[in-house]
Parts: sequence; C-alpha cells; structure tokens
Amino acid sequence: MAFVDEIDIYARAGDGGNGVVRWRRMRNIEFGGPSGGDGGRGGAVYLRAVRDVHLLSKYRVKKEFIAKRGQDGGSDSLEGKNGEDLYIDLPIGSVVTNVETQKNISLLHEGEEVLLLEGGNGGRGNESFKSSRNQRPRQATRGRAGEEGFYHIELELIADIGLIGLPNAGKTSLLNEFTNAHAKVGAYPFTTLEPNLGECYGYIIADVPGLIEGAAEGRGLGHKFLRHVKRLSVLVHLISLENKDPVKTYATVRNELAEYDSDLLKKKEIIVLTKTDILSDRKEVEKIMTKMKKISPLVYTVSVYDDASLKALNDILLQEVKTAIDAS
Repeated sequence: MAFVDEIDIYARAGDGGNGVVRWRRMRNIEFGGPSGGDGGRGGAVYLRAVRDVHLLSKYRVKKEFIAKRGQDGGSDSLEGKNGEDLYIDLPIGSVVTNVETQKNISLLHEGEEVLLLEGGNGGRGNESFKSSRNQRPRQATRGRAGEEGFYHIELELIADIGLIGLPNAGKTSLLNEFTNAHAKVGAYPFTTLEPNLGECYGYIIADVPGLIEGAAEGRGLGHKFLRHVKRLSVLVHLISLENKDPVKTYATVRNELAEYDSDLLKKKEIIVLTKTDILSDRKEVEKIMTKMKKISPLVYTVSVYDDASLKALNDILLQEVKTAIDAS
C-alpha cells in the first residue's frame, strides 16, 4: 500500500436528541403532570495519536467521520442516552488544520487525545418547563446540531534518524541494509517519491525524498521533503562520491534546510560519504574525508558492498541517536 502523508476529511459531532412531550399515566388521576424527558447529548469527535505512520492510507476511501446523535427523551422523565463519542486515530506527528479557520492541532505524543468537535446539547422535554404558572407545559425543544468542519491532515514524520541528501545519494539502499524495509531502489533521480520507514533495534529510520537546489521555494519535491525533516532527532547527510564536488553538494542541502527553517541547522548531523566503491584510489577518498572534516568531525564512509563499513556505520548511528534522544 502506498505511503500517504496528507488527506482531507469531513467530520461532524453528533446532534443532540430531541426533548419530548409526555404525560404521566397514574391510576385514579385523570390528568397526570408532564413527564417528557430531555434529549441526550450528541457524541463528540476526538483526535487520538497512535504509533502507525501508515494509518492515513486507510482513510483514502473513508472521507467522512460522523459521531452518533443523542437519543430523544422518553416518558416518565427519562433522559435520552448520550451519543457515543467518535475517536479518529491519526499517526503521531499529524497536523490537523481546519480548512475554514486555519486553526491547527498537532499530535506529538502517543496516546494523546484532543477534542476536535463538541456534540450538540439535547433538547428540553416538557417536564423541564413546568412551573407554578405553567402546570401543564406542552412545549419541548429539539436537540442542537453538533459542530462540524472540513479538515486537512498532514503528517510530519517523527522518526529517530533521517537519511537526507540529493537524489541518488544512496539513502534508500542504506535504509534497506539497516532495516527490514524493502523500498524501491533505482539508478535515477526521485526514485523515492514518498518517505520510506524502517526499524533498527527499536529506532525508526526515515528515508525522506531527495531534494534539489531551490527546494525551499518548491522546486523538485520541495516542501514535501522538507516538512518531514522538522521532527527527526538525528540527520544523516548522505553525499555520493559520484558528485565531483562533495563540499558544494553538502552546502546545497544545508542551504535548503536553512531557507526552509533555520532551526534545522541545530539538529545533530552526521555526514556519510556513500558509494566509496566507485573510487579505486583510497588516497582520493581520504583526501575528500579531510576536506569534509573541516566542516564537521562526524564524517564517515560507507559502501553497500562492504559489510564492515555498514556494521561500523550502523553502530555509530545507534550510539549517536541514543545520545541525542537522552539529551532532548
């Protein structure tokens, strides 16, 4: 099933039940008093955060979420039963925006519940209108309508490690090596059009789509890539040695991060030079490493054809992400 990271839905809370006009039936009393009960309250709509990043794909067909209405009142002063509340489960990291008001709600923690729409109040039965001046009220009111709205839901991934870089940097190949993911790999740009996820010793790794210069203004995959970087704990910046100027390649991606959100530059970052197997001269690789270490001390090399380099990098990533999470 394709990964879905944004959908539009309609949601409505339940209407309140109607109040009713009823009369008591008592032996030896010809005209009993009013006994119509109030209607029940309509069910509310809640958002609930769950740990399932693929959940939005299940809502591609289901576009309407409507809570139950309250029951009408009954005889003998019986109040109607309240409508059952409706819970909409969404992945952690979802941002729910009211299309009309543009107000939004972010779900950041597993199990978090947020009231989205309130159910309508139940109507009043005729017993509630009884007074010294109105002994036999014949009026009752209808239940109020529940709140409703159209919403845009956008997922901003919350993962532990994010693999970033220009298209064809080797992000998906590395994800497949470190996790049980079986993401598509191709020898052409933008093979990854949606984020891929995998798990490694309990940590979530996200291979987010590649970007190009100008992504912050919407070129290439633009914001579709960048919004998924905001909540990652550690950024692993992959630079393929196919690039003639790794320093310039690094600067391109860093500039797009800064243009989109300068806070992204404060995240823990590891630089990984990929596809080292294409350079047969080890001295050339060391020369590039020396240049990159002037930018950051956390620079490593890896080849998917070298098990030793894969294991070493895996150990480093797990240690760095643990340190970053413990410090947050």
